[in-house]
Amino acid sequence: MRAVVTVVGKDKTGIIAKVSAYLSEKGINILDISQTILDDYFAMLMMVDLSGASEPLEKLSADCREMGEKIGMSIHLQHEAIFNAMHNI
Repeated sequence: MRAVVTVVGKDKTGIIAKVSAYLSEKGINILDISQTILDDYFAMLMMVDLSGASEPLEKLSADCREMGEKIGMSIHLQHEAIFNAMHNI
């Protein structure tokens, strides 16, 4: 199963390291990543593979939101189908 991780907020050191370390610890493989900095704002989009994940999607998603709150970012992990449905016109 694939999922999408979005990370948005004020740029600071270590964002990619924190998010990718968390994903690795949970057995999640990063398939693709795109990130940019617009002025002082950081935006990242990752496609990940959850087939080896050590926890269910709901727990992983809640953990990502909590991590985002701790580091002052908005972090969301959601099933690829839900992400696509939300972003179709």
